[in-house]
Amino acid sequence: MKDSQQQSTDDVDEQSDINRCFQKYQKELDCRHDKHERLVKLSRDVTIESKRVIFLMQRNSGPNKCDEVLEQAWQKIKDIQQQKFLPIAKELQGEDPYQFLRAYTAGLQEYIEAISFYHYLKSKTLVTLEQVQSDLTYRVPSEGSDDLQEKTISVRVPPSEYMLGLADLTGELMRFAINSVGSGNLYCPNEVCAYLRRMLGGFESLGQVSREMGRKVSTLRQSLQKVESACYALQIRGSEIPTHMLKDVFRSGTDSSYMEERDMDD
Repeated sequence: MKDSQQQSTDDVDEQSDINRCFQKYQKELDCRHDKHERLVKLSRDVTIESKRVIFLMQRNSGPNKCDEVLEQAWQKIKDIQQQKFLPIAKELQGEDPYQFLRAYTAGLQEYIEAISFYHYLKSKTLVTLEQVQSDLTYRVPSEGSDDLQEKTISVRVPPSEYMLGLADLTGELMRFAINSVGSGNLYCPNEVCAYLRRMLGGFESLGQVSREMGRKVSTLRQSLQKVESACYALQIRGSEIPTHMLKDVFRSGTDSSYMEERDMDD
């Protein structure tokens, strides 16, 4: 019996059609796993660099440094687009972007948060999905082309990821409003409050899209409530508390929750 089993094993043709098929599948799976890992690494880099851009803009403590800080932030954003997202776009050539979306969604959302914060500080406007998609679309030389033809590649930005990235912006706006009080800008909280109210109205009009969206809209409401409380305190107690102390009064109720929100997002 053992001899017959050994003989049947020896008779297996490693070059049979079935074996070749499975070897092909093995190579395809290995390639996809390797691609997924490369995208995850690039996404982590995008997340790190985007956070640095946000922190840079949050350190914008006065109007005198505003233009200089925003110029530095824009240069860092362009570096992220060219050094991080361009390799992601190349990895996604010929692939279904939704198949690998989970690999780079964290970095994409953090990037959208950073660039939307930049647009708010620059022009008090909301960056559009078309603007985000345009910035992540590239013209590259066609491979194997002798006449230097170019082709278009891009990192697909699904509307859902765009909305999730915008939802993260609200926490940064809340922090910016509080910090601005310390620099003497007492009008900023009211501007941010009106902006957050419009954002909340837009998000609530979408309904319950997903669990993650619901969680972030809940955080948006909390951020709005904190800014509203700051506006109320400014209106009622602004004349009682010295300007340089107002920031500490407001931050005492927002810093711990802010750090908790950042940790949850990370």
